[in-house]
Amino acid sequence: MTDAFIDIPGVRNFRDAGGIGALRRGVLYRSGSLHTLTGEGARKLKDLGLRTVIDLRSPFELEVWPDQRHGLDHETFNLPTLPANRGDLDRPWPEGQAELYTFMPETAGPSLAAVVRRLAAPEALPVIVHCAVGKDRTGLTIAVLQSLLGAPDADIIADFLLSNLGLGLNEGPAPYIDETGTERISRPVSAELLASSLGWIRTHHGTVPAYLHTHGITEADLDALRANLSA
Repeated sequence: MTDAFIDIPGVRNFRDAGGIGALRRGVLYRSGSLHTLTGEGARKLKDLGLRTVIDLRSPFELEVWPDQRHGLDHETFNLPTLPANRGDLDRPWPEGQAELYTFMPETAGPSLAAVVRRLAAPEALPVIVHCAVGKDRTGLTIAVLQSLLGAPDADIIADFLLSNLGLGLNEGPAPYIDETGTERISRPVSAELLASSLGWIRTHHGTVPAYLHTHGITEADLDALRANLSA
């Protein structure tokens, strides 16, 4: 599955999310942010026919690290996976990686519903879905989309784990500077992490479609999504 990676200069962890389930290649890409996109990278994105970028980061992250366009003509949608402010929660923000993966599906419903609606529109494709490095928030979002297109969990998780290779985390954790200027540690993802997110969805809602229904997605929306993304 490593042939999914595409070299886009200035963009980390860029790859095609298709090729599993009914999701066809060439319509849905996943990556880290475009804030260091180079002119050459922009030309390669243009060659892919890019029409839409869905940015899952917080408004503050966008302010600090805005995506670069280099003249690219595409629509951008900011659909944050996580609450913009820690004060928006009535309980502590998760500090550990394991806690994050059960927290995300609890808060990401509105973002995921908006992503589904956008990708159901034929004029949206091809699309890039990204967060900061394309690992956690992007990992959950792409997993939900792949699940809706009939991909089995084993294939979804195998694709998810490619972020370790794409980010150089296959050899262990690595330090990074976050949007506030604080040094943090980026840790590899594991199969158990994504399984816990999908498990949270199924425990609380039964199925991924039922989870999305609670956030306003209709069967017609899902049918349109599948028709648009299917091979």
